[in-house]
Amino acid sequence: MPARHAIPQLSVAIVGVGLVGAELISQLLSLPQPSPFTLVSLSSSKRTVFSPSGLEITPSTWASSLSSSTSTLNLQQLALQLSSLDRAVLVDNTASQAVADLYPLFLQNGIHVVTPNKKAFSGSQELYDAILKASKESGARWLNESTVGAGLPVVQTLKDLVASGDKVKKIEGVFSGTMSYIFNEFSTANPGGPSFSSVVRIAREKGYTEPHPADDLNGADVARKLSILARSIPSLQNSLPAGYASVSTRSLVPSALEAISDGTEFVERLPEFDEQFDKMREEARAEGSVLRFVGVVDVEKGVVKADLERYPTAHPFATSLGGSDNIVMFHTERYSPRPLIVQGAGAGAAVTAMGVMSDLFKLA
Repeated sequence: MPARHAIPQLSVAIVGVGLVGAELISQLLSLPQPSPFTLVSLSSSKRTVFSPSGLEITPSTWASSLSSSTSTLNLQQLALQLSSLDRAVLVDNTASQAVADLYPLFLQNGIHVVTPNKKAFSGSQELYDAILKASKESGARWLNESTVGAGLPVVQTLKDLVASGDKVKKIEGVFSGTMSYIFNEFSTANPGGPSFSSVVRIAREKGYTEPHPADDLNGADVARKLSILARSIPSLQNSLPAGYASVSTRSLVPSALEAISDGTEFVERLPEFDEQFDKMREEARAEGSVLRFVGVVDVEKGVVKADLERYPTAHPFATSLGGSDNIVMFHTERYSPRPLIVQGAGAGAAVTAMGVMSDLFKLA
């Protein structure tokens, strides 16, 4: 029997070495040997290292190796370098629009793209179409599981439902770990409770919010995730021409605070609006409900929205969430009347990096 042809290792180039990037590097370098991956490049916003045969680094030396480099990142040059390798993947751990804009270039050159960066898939229809076109023409794949639920299998679950011929009727969920924590603490079945501003302040101190909490409270993160999911459903693929900006989104930032650019000042001013949030909580409690900030993709009605909604105290959104958990319900023809539910930690460097790793293994 002839020997099986060995598949070449996947050459991995990582851009972005912050919390998620550093965790991903640690996970990659800790894999049992032989690993299906060869780490050929690391790049920060200031430095880059590249070796086509693989970087000689360890979990304790990669950071110093990168910081001592005299080379700066040039993404066009990186695309050219990776295109000369048999099988290569760009892993973008940044939140950069500039990097996202170049995904078509990498894909055109036969380089796979794996990323937790939401910008490319939740932005303009023009960029999204360019990504699809480049991928189709070259055969290179783009995988973005960690853009929606970090390590939770949300994107792949939806793709599997669609590919298998199931009809998706509606997707609804708590998609933001930050919003999940805030409303798990603020709105419960018990009378009274902490003020909204105090919950936001504590969430910020715990590192659950962005440095400026308005970046979470404006709902844009949830809108981006919804646009990514909607575009995975054929009938909705062209329904959001401006991506997340086309999603009907309710901002919880008081209009009087919208112009405040400093996160600390924002938190200090937020107590001025506790009364209006208390009123919403009590109105929900009076009808036996709690408040949850949810995202909905209603395929049958053609509605995509991010809003503050009321759910009965017996609903899974009220009973099943803890901390910064995410929960997503898929209502389909097959999963009806009981939906398919995906739930678990939806934020954090370790689980986000794991989501990236799962996409890499799909390519290995």
